[in-house]
Amino acid sequence: MKIVAYMRVSTQKQGKSGLGMEAQESAIGHYAASQGARIIGEYTEIESGKSTDRPQLAAALHHAKVTGATLVIAKLDRLSRSASFTLTLRDSGVRFICCDMPEANDLTIGVLAVVAQAEAQAISRRTKDALKVARKRIAETGQRGHRRVKRLGNPNGADALRRAGRGNRAAIAKVSLNADQRAKDLKSVVADIRESGAVTLKAMARALNDREMVTPRGGRWHASSVANLLKRIGAAST
Repeated sequence: MKIVAYMRVSTQKQGKSGLGMEAQESAIGHYAASQGARIIGEYTEIESGKSTDRPQLAAALHHAKVTGATLVIAKLDRLSRSASFTLTLRDSGVRFICCDMPEANDLTIGVLAVVAQAEAQAISRRTKDALKVARKRIAETGQRGHRRVKRLGNPNGADALRRAGRGNRAAIAKVSLNADQRAKDLKSVVADIRESGAVTLKAMARALNDREMVTPRGGRWHASSVANLLKRIGAAST
């Protein structure tokens, strides 16, 4: 297990004196040891909990995302006192753990999931009710002895979609979108690797693996996957 540590103190005085910081470092260190995990990055923010400008948080999230690591925070109140951080985590897709409340991750994301699920269920109920009304109305308007009932929806269901190849196209599009996003995330990393002298595909693959970056599917880099990455970076830059 790989860990990216994020710590925050509220004032410059706390940052200089280490007040609060040492306790956070200790908590994260103990958690890493208990899980047999490696800390591959540490980010420290000196900022009020009300502030939404968190450059170190953004850097920590990016590091965790491109390496497939877990973001670990010592205490839940070190994150934020507003909902903005929750939204940032939700959009980042990064797994995170709070040492003082390990269930906070599941709880936070769970609340959002429950709200989304409730809305989806409400839409589903409204749709079913509307279909029932429509079917009844169509049946009632049919001619006597020759009732014409219009079938709503695709009579072949998912089979027709599979024959049309739509499901496959959607899956391919999603894979491509994930690869494009990973190319954007790794653009600065690739530039830094090139500046360090690694210019061949094999050398760049080795450097990406050494930095514990992962491919869009969570695997290791090879010359062929680096070549595809460079094409996507080039396409995004044009």
